Amino acid sequence: MSLFAFAPSPGPRWHLATQAALGIAAPIAVMTLLGQPSLGYIAASGAFTVLFAGRAAVVDRARILPLVAAGLLLSAALGAALSANAVLVSIGVVVVAIVSAALSFGFRLGPPGPLFFVLVFGLSAHVIASSPIAPLLYLAALAAGCLFSYLVAVSPLLRRRTRAVAARPLKELLPGPTFTPDSRMLLIRVAIVAVLGVLLGLVIDPVRTYWVVGSAVAVIGVAASRRAAVERGLHRMLGTVVGAGVYALLALLHPAGLWLALLLGALQFTIELVVVRHYALALVFITPLVLLLTGAATGEIGSMDVALERIVDTVAGAALGAASGVLHPRPGAKDR
Repeated sequence: MSLFAFAPSPGPRWHLATQAALGIAAPIAVMTLLGQPSLGYIAASGAFTVLFAGRAAVVDRARILPLVAAGLLLSAALGAALSANAVLVSIGVVVVAIVSAALSFGFRLGPPGPLFFVLVFGLSAHVIASSPIAPLLYLAALAAGCLFSYLVAVSPLLRRRTRAVAARPLKELLPGPTFTPDSRMLLIRVAIVAVLGVLLGLVIDPVRTYWVVGSAVAVIGVAASRRAAVERGLHRMLGTVVGAGVYALLALLHPAGLWLALLLGALQFTIELVVVRHYALALVFITPLVLLLTGAATGEIGSMDVALERIVDTVAGAALGAASGVLHPRPGAKDR
């Protein structure tokens, strides 16, 4: 995964990019027109649902994605329940990271792994603690967003030829729970960086521990190798710094309402096209998307202080995630 070269394309991703873009843009646009844009920003987080099982057949995704949505909602509910206490939120970050990693790796869910469960937990706690939105209303809006994104993802089933594909047994789609030596090591790494990330976050700012841990978990990903850890760490740090600059430029435009919906949809579309080919480039778009979405939900959009905080948190988390890669044996070590 070089900084100066694109990985080979795994196949067409236009359909996934379109689904993800609609999942994030449509709720914001609709709720803005209805006079409730804040609920639209929350519902847009439901677009994370369609980022999973992207290579599976639609008939199979129709059975996997409800489980993903349930996991996201449970993470959000726990974040909402603990939002009033920063220490409990930090403990919750560790619990969600370990549990979601165990389930993701144990049942071979595949990319993006446990990352979004951690981020949804942290974002939910942060938004509810810093805005007047009631927890139940927040969860209802997120559930509506997950449902909408799910319907978008399975909409190809309206075509007869798509429905004609034979569905695979769920046990085959999500085999487990079993752990290989590699998946066991990935889980150990997530547990270690979650604990250390929270401790580091408590020093930096207890409110931001979830971002430090999320950055570390993102670097770990689903690839079990030292080289992948170092490369993803470098990509994440560089991509986030450049992405924060992009956010600063976009924030000067003070996007809101339908314009913000269109901008976020365009960013999400671009992310899904490039994330499998160049991680650092994808982060150039992921960073402003998350900062704009979080800022809109909390009323802090355009804050340069937040952008600088995210750079600090990401560098700390990415360094942790990359350093944890030394736990993997060196290539060929098993043969000695």
